Amino acid sequence: MSTAPALDPAHTALLVMDFQPAILAALPEGGCCEALLGRVEGAIADVRAKGGTIAYVRVGFTETDWDAIPAGNKSFAPMARHRVMHHEDPVAAVHERMAPQDGDIVVRKIRYGGMSTTDLDQQLRERGITTLVVSGISTSGVVLSTVMDAADRDYQLYVLSDGVADPDTEVHNVFPSRAHVVDTAELYALLRAD
Repeated sequence: MSTAPALDPAHTALLVMDFQPAILAALPEGGCCEALLGRVEGAIADVRAKGGTIAYVRVGFTETDWDAIPAGNKSFAPMARHRVMHHEDPVAAVHERMAPQDGDIVVRKIRYGGMSTTDLDQQLRERGITTLVVSGISTSGVVLSTVMDAADRDYQLYVLSDGVADPDTEVHNVFPSRAHVVDTAELYALLRAD
């Protein structure tokens, strides 16, 4: 049984970050991708059914974005040089199994963090969101960056232990000091707790 506090769906958003075909393709093979998609699909359905907010974050670049990346940026300069992840390319879209619905938040970012180059924080605050449930690929990139930023912005945080993935499995141990770490079954129970 989880010791994490129950969630008030009216003030909770599930962040679904970087679930894009090009990023999913970088995960190790062996069926883990299908299972991950299924678990996050279930979490989306649970949060949506209880009246919570779903917020999608995806990475995608325009020509202007690529041109603005300095050559010394170790993470993003190679993407700019090779013109990877154009924002209109189908491999940069939100995975079709998780297609956003009317009323969902959708933002496009050009760096690791979900809030760093977007208006996500503003959109969440306008809806009265104070709690974030975080899922995404990769744990060492978007998830870690967003959790660190959101902690500094005073959100109550939950990380879905089975709703994140990373080619390096060791990076999943960094969250307990900043977030409640729960799995999708615990999320289901916390959404229903009174």
